[in-house]
Amino acid sequence: MAGRDRNILLGFMVLLAGVSPGALGQRVNYPGPVCAVKGSKVTLPCTFSTLKSVKDKDGREVLIEIQRVVWCQDHRICHGSTPSVYNSESERNNPRYRYLGDEEGDCSLQISGLQEEDDATLRFRVETNPRSGGFTGQPGVKVTISDGDPMQIKNSSESDGAVSLLCSALCTFHQLEVTWSRDGLTLPQSGPALRLSALTAKDSGNYTCALKNDPRTESLPYRLHVEAADGGIPMDPMLVVRLVLFTLHTVLILTVTAILIRRMCVWKKLEDVPEPPADFLEEL
Repeated sequence: MAGRDRNILLGFMVLLAGVSPGALGQRVNYPGPVCAVKGSKVTLPCTFSTLKSVKDKDGREVLIEIQRVVWCQDHRICHGSTPSVYNSESERNNPRYRYLGDEEGDCSLQISGLQEEDDATLRFRVETNPRSGGFTGQPGVKVTISDGDPMQIKNSSESDGAVSLLCSALCTFHQLEVTWSRDGLTLPQSGPALRLSALTAKDSGNYTCALKNDPRTESLPYRLHVEAADGGIPMDPMLVVRLVLFTLHTVLILTVTAILIRRMCVWKKLEDVPEPPADFLEEL
């Protein structure tokens, strides 16, 4: 009785780990739960391993050959004619579901243009020849879809004095297109991070972000205030040096010119002094 209980417990633990009971070499490694925004694109990294061989009814070792791989929603087994979002043998797969994997160990799946119906638990299944080598990985990966939640802006200062405004959502998102605005005017940037370098007073304003084509997700305004250096207009250090040199050069020229003009005036006065009369000199 105790041995039977141990077998039941082992089978239960193996099932939770995503491994088929009695086949410890069969495994699917899923990512953790995924939360994504409606309309976005998400990639589910996934790997799997299978047995190399199984024994037939006569006890002989038979090599396993993978015949089909399948992804399905909200189904524990995904076998046979179960509706699937991807079937390697089908030519009618949903184009929003793109299989990035292979039949050798990579089972990654990409979903684009996420919709409400994508809110589900997805599982991956391998079907083989002989059939006893097939299995469905448990527990699967839960995908949650967020629709219309406002975005949030966070400030991330950098060591070089630049500032990055990060546009994020309560729900973790992937590969989103974001629109940015300052004081109601749309900016050309479209990524989730807006980097502002060489900040000037012109960068001050109220910044908002939203998912492209979904104004419901517009964030609350983020106020960015940039003060001018020394309370005035920011100056380029090299420009300051040039202005100082130009001023000194101008003062020098004016000083030299004033000295020359003064000397010329003195010489002019000396030339204009009349010579004394001859009889004045004789009397002396």
